[in-house]
Amino acid sequence: MRYFIELSYNGTAYFGWQKQPKVISVQEVIERGLSLLLKETVTIMGAGRTDTGVHAKQMFAHFDTDVVFNEADLVFKLNSFLPKDIAIQSVFKVKPDAHARFNALSRTYLYRISMQKNVFNFDNAYFVKQVLDVEKMQEASKILFQYTDFQCFSKVNTDVKTFNCELMQADWFFENNELHFVIKADRFLRNMVRAIVGTMVQIGLGKLQVDDLHHIIKSKNRSEAGFSVPAHALYLTKIEYPNDIKL
Repeated sequence: MRYFIELSYNGTAYFGWQKQPKVISVQEVIERGLSLLLKETVTIMGAGRTDTGVHAKQMFAHFDTDVVFNEADLVFKLNSFLPKDIAIQSVFKVKPDAHARFNALSRTYLYRISMQKNVFNFDNAYFVKQVLDVEKMQEASKILFQYTDFQCFSKVNTDVKTFNCELMQADWFFENNELHFVIKADRFLRNMVRAIVGTMVQIGLGKLQVDDLHHIIKSKNRSEAGFSVPAHALYLTKIEYPNDIKL
């Protein structure tokens, strides 16, 4: 039987989602908990691979097991076992061929920029001292929709079949003394969101012009784009699936 697990996590203490040797990952911690509770080795497949320090308000993963269990009871026990920075929202049955990564229709990310020094959110938002021209940043974000190849924002030497992403949303707006950037697409490249935000910040600071974005994207060269903003202010906020994926 295949199950989806819905969760959220604060990524500060983890070296990303994906399990890797000698460092702690979100995937490893959850697999350890599931294996203990179900009394068998459980492997989970996540909807994506958030980098070191990145957070998730909503993440999905799937796993297979023939063990019979009460879903609500498993959620309660798993939350009791897991550390305080990982929370399970639900576990539910899905179709046998349902895949947390490949069946996802879209993913949405949020990046938080603090416009004033705040001792209570320096771990959760990126503090920018200078005044940003948000109007120009918003104008630049609309240029992104003219393109599908975002290799210029991808981490160098990333092993992918295509650099194409279908963008669905890219907006800047203010909320609670913070500047937020929300971006939604069918898929994202490694480091893509942080590189886009860094480039937009440079446009907001006047170090790049809005129209420079055309040259940057067409160059397909990471060194042409702006810097990567810190990971601690990036959140995976939503993943969407077809309605008929559940059993």
